[in-house]
Amino acid sequence: MLNAIVDGLWREGDKSLAVRLVAENGEALPAWQPGAHIDVHLPCGVVRQYSLTGDFREESYLICVGREAASRGGSRYVHETLRPGQRLSISAPRNLFPLHQAERVLLLAAGIGITPLYAMALHLKAIGTPFTLHYYVRSRESAAFARELSQCADCIIHTTSPRTTLAEHLPAPEAGLHAWVCGPAGFMEKARDLAAAKGWDDAHIHSEAFQPVAPPAAGDAGEIFTVKLASTGERWPVPADKTIAQVLQENGVDVPLSCEMGICGACLTPVIDGVVDHRDSVQSDTEKSAANQQVALCCSRSHSGELVIAL
Repeated sequence: MLNAIVDGLWREGDKSLAVRLVAENGEALPAWQPGAHIDVHLPCGVVRQYSLTGDFREESYLICVGREAASRGGSRYVHETLRPGQRLSISAPRNLFPLHQAERVLLLAAGIGITPLYAMALHLKAIGTPFTLHYYVRSRESAAFARELSQCADCIIHTTSPRTTLAEHLPAPEAGLHAWVCGPAGFMEKARDLAAAKGWDDAHIHSEAFQPVAPPAAGDAGEIFTVKLASTGERWPVPADKTIAQVLQENGVDVPLSCEMGICGACLTPVIDGVVDHRDSVQSDTEKSAANQQVALCCSRSHSGELVIAL
């Protein structure tokens, strides 16, 4: 954990609040790359994941928090209670949405999904990689970083619905072209469906959303199964009303947890044997069907009677 101080707060559009964080000891915060996020431990008792944005070469961190009407505590606290000078505990950056090298880049953002893609756009512009950013918002007034983006000809802010214009902005696949997509779940699903229909290779379209997958329907929590530790051979039953992480913790196994909703990747653990019932929104479909799989201990379950994990 890192000790940080809120160095500044300001509005970004009419729905978001930018927060500048500096190290309490005055030193530079750990380095990061576009696509990274941090866990922010808020004094109200919740932990939230926020993408780092802005110029990654800065010694401070910049996050941008959208105001959510159905906030479970994090967004409301940041917008209503957080103040300059306040101390916060944060994690070191983790990057589950990295910007890989590509000949050309397409960035597709909606709503607060602009935060990681704004950092990517700044980096791509600095290194001279050709790119185009399409940013979809309900109104010009709600756009974050609108002033900065308007100064770049490659960044286009749209107030039209992506449902009607996304197909036009997503070109046919080309060698060397990669796309990064971030925003609400429906937006990203639409982008992936369009990309698949146009023949995009799944490995060339990258997405991230800090939103939990829909909870299982009542009575569909899953059958009981056994989790086994590969290192010791210890095994315990996982009932339908408990997660793998809860069972491991009850038996003295240290589990790295953060969001506990399958959206941050902190508890992803390699699987040695068994068939995972994936319920996280961190991994792509390709990763979930790969030969070497990982299980989100906080939410996923097992289709097989036993799941052997690398702990």
